[in-house]
Amino acid sequence: MADTVPTPAGRFTLLEPLRQRTYRTIWIASLFSNFGQLIQGVGAAWLMTRLSASPQMVALVQTALMLPLMLVALPAGAIADMFDRRKVALAGLIFASLMAVGLTLLAGAGLLSPWTLLLFCFLIGAGVALFGPAWQASIGEQVSGEHLPAAIALGTISYNVARSFGPAIGGIIVAAFGAMAAFAANAVFYLPLIIAFLLWQREHKPSRLPPERIDRAIISGVRYALHAPSIRVVLIRTHVVGLAGASVSALTPLIAKDLLQGTASTYGLLLGAYGVGAVLGAAGLDFVRQRLRPEKAARSLSLLLGAMILLAGVSGNTLLTCTALMIAGAAWMILVAQFNVAVQMSAPRWVTARALACYGSALTGGLALGAWIWGSVASAFGTGEAMMLSGAAMMLSALLGLIIPLAPSLPDGLEESILTHQPQVGLALTPRSGPIIVEIDYRVDIDKARDFYAAVQKLRSARLRSGAFGWSVARDIADPALWTEHYHCPTWGDYLRQRDRMTISDRQVEDAVNIFHEGSNEGRVRRRLERPTGSVRWRADTPDRRDEAIDIIYP
Repeated sequence: MADTVPTPAGRFTLLEPLRQRTYRTIWIASLFSNFGQLIQGVGAAWLMTRLSASPQMVALVQTALMLPLMLVALPAGAIADMFDRRKVALAGLIFASLMAVGLTLLAGAGLLSPWTLLLFCFLIGAGVALFGPAWQASIGEQVSGEHLPAAIALGTISYNVARSFGPAIGGIIVAAFGAMAAFAANAVFYLPLIIAFLLWQREHKPSRLPPERIDRAIISGVRYALHAPSIRVVLIRTHVVGLAGASVSALTPLIAKDLLQGTASTYGLLLGAYGVGAVLGAAGLDFVRQRLRPEKAARSLSLLLGAMILLAGVSGNTLLTCTALMIAGAAWMILVAQFNVAVQMSAPRWVTARALACYGSALTGGLALGAWIWGSVASAFGTGEAMMLSGAAMMLSALLGLIIPLAPSLPDGLEESILTHQPQVGLALTPRSGPIIVEIDYRVDIDKARDFYAAVQKLRSARLRSGAFGWSVARDIADPALWTEHYHCPTWGDYLRQRDRMTISDRQVEDAVNIFHEGSNEGRVRRRLERPTGSVRWRADTPDRRDEAIDIIYP
């Protein structure tokens, strides 16, 4: 059957990554951190219902927590790829912890207004956003590749175990001691994770090339995601799913309060049911991955999730609503975990954190925007109506699979392709010299022109996602057998990075193009400095610094 896959002999064991001490320590510590964040979320959402009567302001609590994950994630991913991921993760955790302390003190002093509460939720979310890509990208350093899907699933389980009990505990804390106690619990629960990262003896392997500027690093990550079809499709689908399904997390306080006429404990119970479902979904992730193709699974889960959201919107019974949210939690967890695995296992090491940041931005951006949309709908028409519209939108999102289906399998050959030859340099270049123009000639049999053109179009994507700009291919009108590939890089340093970023699969695509070339390789590759103003200022009596400049790049 086209929609099923054979079960391989070596099925991944969900708990296998916990055999690795570093991963196990951080995972357990992250469980406490997740508890703290969810307890704080309960406190913030419930406090907002006391500070403001507007359903939109209540929904904006979720937006304030999620929006930084969209805005900060890309710079955070670039920083995590450029520097020591352990230190980047620590910086994010410490900042979030300090902001949680500040929120606690303001709550204790009675100085919180609706907008101040949203501001501190945003700042805490910013610290978590800085931490997230560094932590997720480092998982592959703590477990083997075959256990990476299980490790990712366990990370989601950690969050959803906390979600199963954290909101209920948060509701009890808020009811008994007030929102300040929930904020204080979050500040304290960051400490185990900070200690775990301090104890991690990570071996940082710096790049032999100087770090990129942060803006170029961000652009490089985004361009890779946009020019890698397997990742680009996942990002679009993830954003749409987040947008359609944001009503669950954003409007659950209002479901408890308006549809079920409950209290903070009811709110915690609903979130707990959703979290239990997510844990059950994580346990069933392997079952789904082994038996359904990614696209079939995504469509089925979207339909199921949408139906459960709709049911939660029409239900006035607590037990029925809990059941609907439990099933929705399972479907949501499997769906987003499959998207996460697809992104992480489709990106080479040099851009892993940035690819995950793009994924995080797509998801949280959808959740943040969706929270605002469904909050506005709830304000205008009612909570139940907003949930029903959200469920319908989620079910309709399955139709995207007809237009942009997910890749049937994960790509191979993402390992770095190590080059043994270096470009010949006759100028005293520095990493900032540029732009660098690259031209490559191909002499192709006229009868094979159509096949060559199809092959070189595949090479275009490989060049662009590794850092090339302005790619084109041209055919000589006087000599139809002569084709010239053309692209440029902003600087000499960028060009060297572009060469180093080509993976084994990229080289295979390049080899499939080169096989069409007939004739000598002498002089067919030309690298030129586009604006050579500085290079012509060297005087004849100036010491030749070419070797020194090259050594800066190739230590």
